Amino acid sequence: MAIGLEVVASNIAAFLQTIAPIISIILITLGGITYGIAQTQPGETRGKWQTAAISMIIGGVIVMMISGAAYIIQSTSAGMLQPI
Repeated sequence: MAIGLEVVASNIAAFLQTIAPIISIILITLGGITYGIAQTQPGETRGKWQTAAISMIIGGVIVMMISGAAYIIQSTSAGMLQPI
């Protein structure tokens, strides 16, 4: 049974590593577009739009950093599980 779970976990990890950069680029692009649109709004709604845009940009950067460091995180955690 453990072999089946390992295959499923490996497939999920491969899928996430494939889709993470795409999600990151989409979030950063949509954040930039939203920020640009926010500049055309009246003052009382501009802050809400800008907050949403900055949140999308920061989310995209965080996803990019995690997906970029995924191999390092995985190898470090695997090394910690090795017996001494």
